[in-house]
Amino acid sequence: MVAIILNRVFDGLDGALARYANQSTSAGGYLDITLDFLFYAAIPLGFIFADPKQNVIAGALLLAAFIGTGSSFLAFAIAAEKFELDKPQFKYKSFYYLNGLTEGTETIALFIAFCIWPQHFVLLASIFAAACAITIVTRIYGGYHTLKRLEAKS
Repeated sequence: MVAIILNRVFDGLDGALARYANQSTSAGGYLDITLDFLFYAAIPLGFIFADPKQNVIAGALLLAAFIGTGSSFLAFAIAAEKFELDKPQFKYKSFYYLNGLTEGTETIALFIAFCIWPQHFVLLASIFAAACAITIVTRIYGGYHTLKRLEAKS
């Protein structure tokens, strides 16, 4: 749990320092999101390795759900850049953030819950994977229709 908390503190500090120093860059944004997704995968993987017999199915479902939330998030960001979509709620971010039910805060809360109640990993991971499925569906639906509307205008 200490490693999770330290990761989040440093993740928050690097962006704040870059903005404060007026040195926020696309390269920094790329590195930040890449390392975030690797971190998000490492936690469930650690619980899978800790007890493969019990945790492998729920952990695999959660990792698949993370792939869905991450890919729907990043794919829309690429298209948003093409259409130069404004990002008013995240004006200091390097790229467009498409919201969802399961965001970073909820994911970190889940990881902390894993550490507090490791015996409930299967239940917690399964519930969160289902919540991620809702995020995936809403992002695909909303992203697709937003892009279709923008394409029709151009």
